[in-house]
Amino acid sequence: MSLRIFLSLFFLSNVFASYKYETILEDLDDAWSFVFLDEETILYTELPGNLKIVNLVDKTITDISNPPVVHYASQGGLSEVILDPKFELNRKIYLSYSAKDKNNKSTLFLSSAELIDNSLKNIKVIFEANAPRRTSVHLGAKIAFMKDGTLLLNSGDGFDHREKAQYLDNHFGKIIRINSDGSIPKDNPFINVEGALPEIYSYGHRNMQGLVITSSGDVYEHEHGPKGGDEMNLIEPSLNYGWPAITYGIDYSGAVISPFTEKEGMEQPLLHWTPSIAPSDMVYYEQDSYPELTNTFLVTALVSKDVKKVRFNNNTNYQESLFSELNQRLRNIEVSPGGIIYLLTDGPGGKLIKVLPEER
Repeated sequence: MSLRIFLSLFFLSNVFASYKYETILEDLDDAWSFVFLDEETILYTELPGNLKIVNLVDKTITDISNPPVVHYASQGGLSEVILDPKFELNRKIYLSYSAKDKNNKSTLFLSSAELIDNSLKNIKVIFEANAPRRTSVHLGAKIAFMKDGTLLLNSGDGFDHREKAQYLDNHFGKIIRINSDGSIPKDNPFINVEGALPEIYSYGHRNMQGLVITSSGDVYEHEHGPKGGDEMNLIEPSLNYGWPAITYGIDYSGAVISPFTEKEGMEQPLLHWTPSIAPSDMVYYEQDSYPELTNTFLVTALVSKDVKKVRFNNNTNYQESLFSELNQRLRNIEVSPGGIIYLLTDGPGGKLIKVLPEER
């Protein structure tokens, strides 16, 4: 292929890759995550502790009664909601949130419940992180089902407790793996390691706000760095991802956190963003409503106010900025059963935005 033809194709692909936007909801109260019940209905969380159902066609909102009591402060509150893989049969959902422990400290909780008649029934705490903190920051809180039916949960480093991310006697800076009833899988990597908490799947993480399991079963996460050094990682059981012993970022004050960016026995990220983009959520788009996005990661970002399209090819990655014309801090991204992308903007007064491709 000649350079002229290649450049023409590249230009045309970018011309055609334009989008239009429809604002579905406005003035949301610090909404954090959402999940599709069907093509026309979503279930979404608001950090103050609200769980709501929305009809995307007529935009009616229904409050779900009996949500868990949360500690809404700083970055904490009612965070992630996901559906059980057998939701149509058992009506089970899972919620992550910050709440007070028995010592009146804030920590991360994961509960299951049944969604029946617009109310939560049979609520059960299936995990409480051994990660108490004075303030509700760096909770992580993303949840995903693995292909074997076990649950992964991101448990952040708590900011002031970053050194604990390197130790296996706590849940700071860890990815947790449990069964859907809260029991511990017998093949967890540290289950027979003395002094290690058996729920731990991987460690050495900071504030993880992206968690994706692809159709092939691969696990990817991304996490906020400090000032610089946001990371995207391929997760394998038992591995140490380095924080804070190695990092590509510096402290917010400008101080050096670690002089090292790599050490033996610690994993390197697939990519890192410096300066920070503040990654907040992620999907792996495997549908075809937007052919130019098929088989790419879509990473929402708070600071860069866009979505990063990421594709890996051997040891390199290709990135492109999407939806930056919205000029919004983007908190969450989900794909409808029919393959349509929806975006949730960050903070009080947030919006739910539907992304549609232009006619091509």
